[in-house]
Amino acid sequence: MPDVRVMVKPGSRSGERVESLVDGSLIVHLRERPIEGAANAALLATLARHWGVPKSRLAIVRGATSRRKVVRRP
Repeated sequence: MPDVRVMVKPGSRSGERVESLVDGSLIVHLRERPIEGAANAALLATLARHWGVPKSRLAIVRGATSRRKVVRRP
């Protein structure tokens, strides 16, 4: 399973949006704030919709409390 580097921007006023960078990493804008895991749950839900896979197939493997994360995808 490939790992993808993700930069999360919580509390974004522009809404949920995924931007792909040239190096293969992503920037994900989320409305949710990083309180009690809400931003992490929203991140997985947003990426699942973006990639067309179930949320259960995704996992944050590094950076659960950071804005820079590594997500494992199928």
